[in-house]
Amino acid sequence: MPLLPITLAGHQVRLEPLTTVHLPALQRQGTDTEIWRYMPCRRPDTAESVRAWFEQVTTNMAAGHGLAFALIEVTRNEAVGGTTYMDISEQDRRLEIGNTWLGRAAWRTAINTEAKFLLLQHAFEVLRCHRVQLKTDERNLRSQTAIHRLGASREGVLRQHLVLPDGFVRNTVMFSVIAAEWPAVKTGLINLLKRA
Repeated sequence: MPLLPITLAGHQVRLEPLTTVHLPALQRQGTDTEIWRYMPCRRPDTAESVRAWFEQVTTNMAAGHGLAFALIEVTRNEAVGGTTYMDISEQDRRLEIGNTWLGRAAWRTAINTEAKFLLLQHAFEVLRCHRVQLKTDERNLRSQTAIHRLGASREGVLRQHLVLPDGFVRNTVMFSVIAAEWPAVKTGLINLLKRA
C-alpha cells in the first residue's frame, strides 16, 4: 500500500498533490475565521492558520507520513481548500482522511462530497484499505453532520484527545468506513452527487 503522489479527478473537484504553487490561492480562500475554529493549526491571524496548516501537512508528506492534496474547483481551476491522507498503517491497511478545510464559498457545494468520494474510492479500490477513518472536534457539529452524511459510522469519542493552541483540551469524535461497507457507501455517495 505505498502512498505515491497522485491526482484524483472528478466533475466538480480535482485533488492535486499539494505544492507551494497552491499557497497563494489557499491564502485567499482561508480568510474566514470560522474555517479554523476547530482546527489544531488555528492561529490568531487566518493567514498564519493557512501557513501553519500548509507547513504541517507538507512536512508530514516530506517525511513520508501522509499525502496532502489541494482541492481544485474545476470550473475556476483554483485551489479552494485542502485535505490529506494521514495516520497511515501499511501493515493494517488503514489510513485517515483528515486536515480537511474549504473556503467558505465552497461550503454547501458538491466539492467536499466529491473529494471524499474520490479519496475513499482510491483508498478502497486502489490501495485496498481495510479501514478509512475520519475524526473531528466534538464541538464541530457541522463537520460531524457532513461526515455522517458521507455514510461513515460514528464509533465514539476520544476524550481529552488533543490540546489545541489556545490550551483547550479537545474531545474528538471518531468515524470510519470499512471495506465491507464501501459498496453501500459508494452507492450512497454517487446518489448524493447526482442530486447535487
